Amino acid sequence: MKYRILLYYKYTTIENPEEFAARHLEFCNSIGIKGRILVAAEGINGTVSGTVEQTDAYMEHMHADPQFADLWFKIDDAPKHAFRKMKVKARQEIVNWSMSAEDDVDPNDMTGKYLTPKEWHELMQREDVIIIDGRNDYEYDIGHFKGAIRPEVETTREFPQWIRENLSEFKDKKVMTYCTGGIRCEKLSGFLVKEGFQDVSQLHGGIVSYGKDPEVKGEGWEGKCYVFDERIAVPINQVEDKVIATCYHCGKPHDRYVNCANPFCHKMHVCCEECEPAHLRSCSKECEEHPANRYELELQMAADDAQREQQEA
Repeated sequence: MKYRILLYYKYTTIENPEEFAARHLEFCNSIGIKGRILVAAEGINGTVSGTVEQTDAYMEHMHADPQFADLWFKIDDAPKHAFRKMKVKARQEIVNWSMSAEDDVDPNDMTGKYLTPKEWHELMQREDVIIIDGRNDYEYDIGHFKGAIRPEVETTREFPQWIRENLSEFKDKKVMTYCTGGIRCEKLSGFLVKEGFQDVSQLHGGIVSYGKDPEVKGEGWEGKCYVFDERIAVPINQVEDKVIATCYHCGKPHDRYVNCANPFCHKMHVCCEECEPAHLRSCSKECEEHPANRYELELQMAADDAQREQQEA
C-alpha cells in the first residue's frame, strides 16, 4: 500500500479556532489520516500522512473551502504512516514566536521576497550574500545550506533577540532565509524587514521543495533535513549525499536523530543504529539506568502498531 505525507500552511483569519479544530479533527478521523495540525486565529499549519486515497480526500476537502482553495501541499511518498495519532490543536499561533505586539508581523502585510529554488541556487553562488538558517540549532546540525549561519537558538521565540545581538551588522547586505517548509520564514523575513534589513529574501516552499526541484536537485545542501514526524530526517541533495553529523556515542559519521528514552530528559541527539540498543537510546549512563527509561516499552508499542497496521492492510 502506498502512503503519502502532506506538509502545508496558510496565514489566513480563522474565526473561532477551537470550534474549527474540533470539526477538523472529526473529519480527519473519518477519513483515517494521521498527523499534527495547529489552528489559530492567524491560520493553519499541518503535516499529515495517509494512503493515496486518504490524502487525496484530505486535499480535496481543503481545496473545496474557498478560504483554502489555493492551499499549497508539499507531497512526499512514504512506505507507511509518519504519525501514530491524529491531533488537531487550537493555539495562539501556528508557530510559537511569542513576539511582543511591537515586534510581531503579519506575513500577509510584511515578508521577504520569494525566491524559486533556481533563483536561490544562483544567489547562493555569490560571495556577498548572507544566508540565515531559520530553524533551531539541532536542525542545523544534521543538515544545512553550505555557508549558512547557524542559529544559536533552541526555540523559534529566541530568534528576535539573537538577530538583534548578532546580525545587525548585515542590515545593508543581501540576506537569504530558509526553513523546512517555508512557514517560519514568513515571519522571520518579515521581522528582518521590520528591523531595517534592506534586502531580504526567503526560499519559497522551503528546503523540502528545493530538494524536489528537477533543475537544482537539492544541490548546495549538506546533510539531511530534520522533519517533525517519525522519519526524523530526510535526504535533500540528489547530487551528493554528504553526512555532516556524528554519533553522540561512537563518533561515527551519522545523521540519525533520536530522543533520549528517559522521559525526564528527552534530549535530542544523533545516534547510529548500532548504538541505539547498546545504550537504550539514552544520552548518558544515568538516563540509560533511569527506572523510567521507556526504550523497551516503546519497542513493544512499535511492534504492536506494526502488527495492527499489517492486519488492517
